[in-house]
Amino acid sequence: MVTLKDYEGGPTAWCPGCGNFSILLAVKRALVEMNLEPYQVLIVSGIGQAGKLPHYMRCNTLNALHGRAVPEAIGAKLANHELKVIAVGGDGDGYGEGGNHFMHAILRNIDITYIVHNNQIYGLTKGQASPTSDKGFVTKTTPEGVISLPFNPLALAISLGATFVSRGFAGEVDHLVELIKKAMQHKGFALVDVLQPCVTFNKLNTWEWYRKRVYKLEGTDYDHTNRLTAFQKALEWGDRIPIGIIYKSDRLTFDEQLPTLKKGPLVKQKIDPLACEKILDEFM
Repeated sequence: MVTLKDYEGGPTAWCPGCGNFSILLAVKRALVEMNLEPYQVLIVSGIGQAGKLPHYMRCNTLNALHGRAVPEAIGAKLANHELKVIAVGGDGDGYGEGGNHFMHAILRNIDITYIVHNNQIYGLTKGQASPTSDKGFVTKTTPEGVISLPFNPLALAISLGATFVSRGFAGEVDHLVELIKKAMQHKGFALVDVLQPCVTFNKLNTWEWYRKRVYKLEGTDYDHTNRLTAFQKALEWGDRIPIGIIYKSDRLTFDEQLPTLKKGPLVKQKIDPLACEKILDEFM
């Protein structure tokens, strides 16, 4: 029987009260409740406070470059599609530097789960505006307020045909655990955007601010298979902010369409040394 202790990693270096602690706990609980052993899981991260999450866990981990968690996760999944692969990053890491990879992973429908810690600010580099910062938000780099419109990852994901789009809140751990489990059970690219207060640098989007606004879609008559309705929910922000599964659909994944993988994971397939010679002969 898998327990939380099996996933216990080293000591954390996050600020006391940070929303990352709740996300870390939710990830561990989801893996335990799915009865997954640490060797069956790979967590890939980029750079940032969110990128430290796999450091505090005991499982297969890979630290990629800033904004590069998704392509590394894709490579690992294609090499061994029997692994449960999770990519983890922050809003700056995933939607800024890694925005291009984010879009194309959706289009390919790679079978990975992408958990984004969305605190609407750069935490590791001490409080600059991020792609999801609200217009007018004052930071060290935007003393007169953010001029750009905020990046909307949910709306973009739905418009590109993502097959699982969801949003959680670090203050609703039980709800977040269920979201992560459903995302990992989904066959295809699954986005879990997590609203996560940064207690040190973001004094606007606080725990209290979110608690007054978030509401759960579960238990309502909301239909998450309706793409148009889902897009409307993705645009809802301000006095009310929906959390839960925003949109879900089914289509073939990228790895399901690769003939080579029908023989089994690449890591288990026998290597034919002569195959390379045949390829090289074509250039002679």
